[in-house]
Amino acid sequence: MLANSGTNEPGRKKVGLALGSGAARGLAHVGVLAALEKRGIPVDLIAGTSIGAIIGAAYAAGKDVSEIKKAVSGLNRRQMLSLADFTIPTKGFIKGKRMTDWFKSVIGDVNFKDLKIPFACVATDIETGEEVVIRQGSVAAAARASASLPVIFTPTRLGGRYLVDGGLVNPIPVRLLREMGAELVIAVNVVPYLSNLQKPTETTAKVRPKEPNIFGVLIRMVYIVGYQAALAGIREADVTIAPNVAHIRPDNFNRARECILQGERAARRAIPEIERLLKA
Repeated sequence: MLANSGTNEPGRKKVGLALGSGAARGLAHVGVLAALEKRGIPVDLIAGTSIGAIIGAAYAAGKDVSEIKKAVSGLNRRQMLSLADFTIPTKGFIKGKRMTDWFKSVIGDVNFKDLKIPFACVATDIETGEEVVIRQGSVAAAARASASLPVIFTPTRLGGRYLVDGGLVNPIPVRLLREMGAELVIAVNVVPYLSNLQKPTETTAKVRPKEPNIFGVLIRMVYIVGYQAALAGIREADVTIAPNVAHIRPDNFNRARECILQGERAARRAIPEIERLLKA
């Protein structure tokens, strides 16, 4: 765990980490955290959307990177099916209670006020289309709301609102971190639709599009709807870390180790720039 635990040394810039949406590709966030921690890069504030909310909440709760790695690396196809509590699809195919219970088993039934690092996550009000920032109450319920992919999961009711995936309105919550007081913001982008802003790699150049399943179609819908907001997030960040995960399908949670490795590699490439900005 990073030494700062949400407080920064006098005279040092307060560092915020924005962990973006991206389904299974977002498991790369774990590798980013591992690389930053190994190098001693401080993380004072965390904001997350969808899978970024799940990973970010676990780290903010004080879970060691190795614990988070172990938890997500066990998400093979059989495990994912066991977490899918299917229901009559009037509001969604999956209730999401088992997913919430699984997350509680990882971080405990903690409240935002109990977190080691200040954390916030983003969801979407399905009635109004508004961005909803969650900073209080049950952390597990908040992360579940932020990651409630429309149609697949039933909306989460919180604060009198019905909430779905935050990737629809704010896939990479950089501005939220500024509002929380971050002076240096690191964004982690795992959305392949934004690859036009980054140099193509040998791996992505060889990728041939495959016919997506329904989960893939819905994930792409979220990417497309949130495209402009994601662009804004990247442009407003001081440093953007972009793991090479475009070749991994959004539902390939069984490829966690590969995603984590790509996250570590991308973070290591960005560390010199982060360290330069910390000293500036």
